[in-house]
Amino acid sequence: MVSKKAGLFISFLFAISTILGGCGTADNDNKNNAGEGGTQEAEENKGNQSISIAMVTDEGGIDDRSFNQSAWEGIQAFGKKHNLEKGKGGYDYLQSNGPEDFKPNLNKLARNEFDVIFATGFAFGEALTEIAQQFPEINFAVVDAVVEQPNVTSVTFKEHEGSFLVGVAAGLATTSNKVGFIGGKEIPLIEKFETGYIAGVKAVKPDATVEVQYADSWTDEAKGKQIASSMYASGVDVIYHAAGGVGNGLFSEAVDIKKKDPAKNIYAIGVDRDQWELGCTKWDENANETERKPEDCTGDNIALTSMVKRVDVAVQDIAEKTLKGEQTGGQIIEYGIEEDGIDIAPTQTNISDTMLATINEWKTKIINGDVKVPQTRAELK
Repeated sequence: MVSKKAGLFISFLFAISTILGGCGTADNDNKNNAGEGGTQEAEENKGNQSISIAMVTDEGGIDDRSFNQSAWEGIQAFGKKHNLEKGKGGYDYLQSNGPEDFKPNLNKLARNEFDVIFATGFAFGEALTEIAQQFPEINFAVVDAVVEQPNVTSVTFKEHEGSFLVGVAAGLATTSNKVGFIGGKEIPLIEKFETGYIAGVKAVKPDATVEVQYADSWTDEAKGKQIASSMYASGVDVIYHAAGGVGNGLFSEAVDIKKKDPAKNIYAIGVDRDQWELGCTKWDENANETERKPEDCTGDNIALTSMVKRVDVAVQDIAEKTLKGEQTGGQIIEYGIEEDGIDIAPTQTNISDTMLATINEWKTKIINGDVKVPQTRAELK
């Protein structure tokens, strides 16, 4: 039997333990609530964070009106969207004058701790492989090449699909039944442009002939002008280029010919980005040179269309994935018509409604898998 005093003592201990237990529970609840609040706050703050992003150009340079410029426009758009400033910790680029600059430029950006570094061009393979191994914590991406490293995302495009579409446009536009193609360097990548273009021309004009020449350069505008002059003189009336800065020579020659003989029916087709502005023979004197619009061209425009390769879209896509914490390193991500990475140019001054309808029909066939566009000369045959 328990005595009365003992009973009071046990009751006292029970009361103390209850109070302490209650304090402990309340304290734990506070800690849990603080943890939940902290997690929520962290998630909110995470949404406000961004990443730094940079690129290294190939020898074409940042203002090549083509491939590198498109990539830089994508980086600038990402920077603007996320309130980044140009420079370290924001967004930036380094320009390469040649392959010897690839490694030093990649190394410099990596040492400046940019979160995502793009290398624009197939020629970066060896340099990027070495630098990526030296900086395993940095996210790299290479455009138009495949680098098998766990921290490198390889970005490729279905250029043959877009080249097919502008080939259709060329086939519909030619009156001489002779069209041309100017390539930069004769490599498998440019072979995709060439064969896709020829297939597109033949799809709507089976008896047309396609003259093909390579400049063995990405920057020699004079060579592009010379090749274009020879082609146009031979009766070719539409020329498509996949030659970087060499293509500026093509447009320059076509504009000169059109100025001398406005009645001459010739066209040039651009690549990588909408190159309509290169085709204008006369500009409105009051138009702002840095913000020209198609309607500011008061003369003829010899740009039939362009094969738009949305490097800018790809750059922003990879950056956004990285920002969200998605790991794309070690992957090959390919962009085609279906992914909105390839198309004809939005400026369609010289594309009639009938032509556009035909181009869209072929586009639908490609997306649906009814047409498989060749990527090599062997497949073209």
